[in-house]
Amino acid sequence: MAKRLIAGLLLIPLLDALLLVASSAFLDWRLIVALVVLTGLLGMLAVRAEGRHTLRRIQRSLARGDPPTDELVDGGLLIAAGAFLLTPGFVTDFVGFLLVFPPTRHVIRRVVKKYYVVPRMDEWTGGFATGNVYTFGFPSDDGRDRGMGSMTGDRGPGPSGSGGAGDTVDLGEDAYDVDFDDEDDGPSKA
Repeated sequence: MAKRLIAGLLLIPLLDALLLVASSAFLDWRLIVALVVLTGLLGMLAVRAEGRHTLRRIQRSLARGDPPTDELVDGGLLIAAGAFLLTPGFVTDFVGFLLVFPPTRHVIRRVVKKYYVVPRMDEWTGGFATGNVYTFGFPSDDGRDRGMGSMTGDRGPGPSGSGGAGDTVDLGEDAYDVDFDDEDDGPSKA
């Protein structure tokens, strides 16, 4: 994933340079510079306004006692938008405006949370952040489950992100069959 991100970040300035060179065939260089400066200034004003709005949302959710997860991701996206908008070029300005405006930022935020934030939180916390934890037993230091294992067969993430060694424990077909008689002596194990 990191290689794709780096490749994408290197591709954007290349596309910007190609687009600026191609647009110089149709537009005067002074107009191109004015457009780049104007989009940068308008974008920074939009980032500033959205940043203030995001800070107010963070304060409100903290006052309610809720974790401001969406707001913090929005703040990170706004920082990235500011960097894109300060970089001269049409492609970077377009990406920056996508990150500034709330409708497109909401979609990007959902994708970032699904494919980056949640997997990293599971990796860092062993699944406690999202509730993807062992349901039975404890992982050992080397990432193997030496206890009874998961009763459902799920492989929970261990400290190293790997599942248990024994996956499940077979207790036999009749291990948990309960026979309820008409008698009042309670359930009896078969």
